[in-house]
Amino acid sequence: MRTLVLLSLLVGGSAGAAQAVDDAELAKYWSRDALHVPYRALLTARPARGEHVPLVVFLHGDWQDGEDNEAQLDGYGNGSMQLIDQARKAGTPLLYIAPQTTDGYWPPERVAAAIRDAVHTFPVDTQRIVITGISDGGTGVWDTLKRYPKCFAAGVPMSGMTEPSGLRHIAQIPQWIFHGAEDDDTDIEWGYGGAQVGSRVIVRGLRAFGGAPKYTEYAGEKHVIWSRAYNEAELLPWILAQRLPYPGCFVRRDRQDD
Repeated sequence: MRTLVLLSLLVGGSAGAAQAVDDAELAKYWSRDALHVPYRALLTARPARGEHVPLVVFLHGDWQDGEDNEAQLDGYGNGSMQLIDQARKAGTPLLYIAPQTTDGYWPPERVAAAIRDAVHTFPVDTQRIVITGISDGGTGVWDTLKRYPKCFAAGVPMSGMTEPSGLRHIAQIPQWIFHGAEDDDTDIEWGYGGAQVGSRVIVRGLRAFGGAPKYTEYAGEKHVIWSRAYNEAELLPWILAQRLPYPGCFVRRDRQDD
């Protein structure tokens, strides 16, 4: 019953598909576990009876950290809410969620907690969960893929960095990676100059392990390339085309856990 009420409330605002989504349309949730992760969620259209919909998980950057369950949507979710607008315009049902983290870091378990809660609440197709994020959220995408390499249909990290270790295990996961060639925060080659490296090095590593990531590098662009990237005409169709070839990991609590 709770799920039916949520579907009615969240889809109710989608009649004006051509209009930009308002932050208030994304209802507030907290994962029902010990982590109590705040996240915002919205279904873009009412699914057909018995239909399970793709899930897009957005990870924010470190300046949106906190526990207010609001700051992660700043800047139109750093442009990621354009995916909601595009899906609404096309009449495509998908679930968008934006969890919030603290301390400038995305522990993969925190991401998983929000996903489990969303899967428990909404009719999610667990074979079609795609994770995306910007800056530290881009780093969080790679960290989460490494921790749960069989659980995501695809990853879309932007302006991120990660350690070369572990790339072998995620090379076969479809990825579309975005970065600005003149990034003034996270260097496109060497990240912050430590153990973590930027997107160019990561792409080379994934390809060396047999992966075939899509890679978009914006010439002359700096760190903040996300609105442009999320507005790429081919991005949402690419996200919707991704599907795990086996049952997903994050299943409802009343059946099984991952």
